[in-house]
Amino acid sequence: MTLHQSDSGAAAPVVVVGAGLGGLATALLLADRLQVIVLAKRELDESATAWAQGGIVGVLGADDSVASHMHDTQEAGAGLVDEHTVRYIAENSARAVQWLVEAGVPFSEDPNGPLGLHLTREGGHAVRRIAHAADATGRAIQDALLARARAHPNITLRERWMAVDVVTSRHLKGTPRADECPRCWGVYALDMDHGRVETLAARAVVLATGGVGKVYRYTSNPDTATGDGIAMAWRAGCRVGNMEFIQFHPTCLYHPQERSFLITEALRGEGGQLKLPDGTRFMQAHDERLELAPRDIVARAIDFEMKKHGLDHVWLDATHLGEAFLKEHFPTIHARCLQLGIDIARQPIPVVPAAHYTCGGVVTDLDGRTDLPGLYAVGETTYTGLHGANRLASNSLLECVVIGTSCAERILQGTDVPAQDVPDWDESQVEDADEQVVIAHNWDELRLMMWNYVGIVRTTRRLERALHRIKLLNNEIDEYYAHFRVTRDLLELRNLVVCAELIVRSALMRHESRGLHYSRDFPQTLPVSFPTVLTRRAKSRRR
Repeated sequence: MTLHQSDSGAAAPVVVVGAGLGGLATALLLADRLQVIVLAKRELDESATAWAQGGIVGVLGADDSVASHMHDTQEAGAGLVDEHTVRYIAENSARAVQWLVEAGVPFSEDPNGPLGLHLTREGGHAVRRIAHAADATGRAIQDALLARARAHPNITLRERWMAVDVVTSRHLKGTPRADECPRCWGVYALDMDHGRVETLAARAVVLATGGVGKVYRYTSNPDTATGDGIAMAWRAGCRVGNMEFIQFHPTCLYHPQERSFLITEALRGEGGQLKLPDGTRFMQAHDERLELAPRDIVARAIDFEMKKHGLDHVWLDATHLGEAFLKEHFPTIHARCLQLGIDIARQPIPVVPAAHYTCGGVVTDLDGRTDLPGLYAVGETTYTGLHGANRLASNSLLECVVIGTSCAERILQGTDVPAQDVPDWDESQVEDADEQVVIAHNWDELRLMMWNYVGIVRTTRRLERALHRIKLLNNEIDEYYAHFRVTRDLLELRNLVVCAELIVRSALMRHESRGLHYSRDFPQTLPVSFPTVLTRRAKSRRR
């Protein structure tokens, strides 16, 4: 069924792709005046937001300031943070935290703290400015906003719906608007429960699909992090920026039964120490800030020590903090590790770096606008200039709320989009796939290759080898996509390969080491540097 704007006699809804903080905040801020459809490709509570442990930055304390937050963000971003962007987001941080408080998020309290909140500190921050809900802030935020979205009469939540592609003017061949200025008219989306692709016309589409951590073998990200929004925007002709800057979280739990459990940076912020198997601390050999150094430095230090000593992991020791403190401040980590046989109050935690955050993405302005009118993006899907060459801890949730707010305000200020019939998805030339093993094999090959060739430490030769193989994989997947009906696995692999190529191409363009991008062939940092922005003209495709 095609959903035309004229079907109900009213303007088409806004379609939000993604049900994490960026998507839900935008939807809630729109819904009092507009109809909103939110698409979640898995369960509604499966998002990177729900996995976030640390917290959200708020410039709230008497010892803090916008200038201090800007300085810390710029220091972490290694010279590539956009000053206008970081100022705007820092200035709106208190408003963002207040909005979440009013939305019912149960932050940890402190009667003597600003807004009655307990503030913690993480690596790279000069002061305590992180509002948190113990060590499960993301889950608390996700639950609160999802409850409000479920209760809102103007929000329709659709689980197990995956966006396939943005509907653009190039899809409107033979219609009166085909020759007008390019714009977004909606999305094609796979309804997985019924196995068919539906057409959703929209007055605006907001991409809030998160990052691309699943392109790597080891990641702290949920299975949803396959770069869907970045790949869709790129195919629609939008620019992407700074894709070489993939943040590897230094401390992901190393355990055969749990490969994606994050050990929050706040544990190091409260005094956790990184050690070798013999109990020796090693961060003093890498940075004077020790365990509170920015994530890229800590991740490279762990990677160096693991390779130097032939280790599968290192240890994060928090036993000196005491059982009562750990249970109060890190109950989720304490409980989960205990389930796996690790008592963090009495023994160190085995940890390893893992792909954690995509600092680049779809180029947008501070209202979430992409290069394509009608198409917006918020959160980890985007490149706004906030994160530069490395994200400062807990800035990501803040960016979701601040840009989600301005995005909603911009959409609400826009004029109604004239009605447009959007063509149905065409399956007349395809059939059911004969062998799913092709997808599984290519997925495994891509993730292992990205881990080995495009990981924490890079070389030009490795990047060139990766790019060559990615292009071959891309051709294979395009051929498969052209002949068989789409599935979630196929669509995710298609998007991951696009994002992998963007990461490698961006990395090859940067002839220096900066922030999260470290090259053995270009170990020096240039005195002046600029963001890496890739441009692609939209191509005509089968659909």
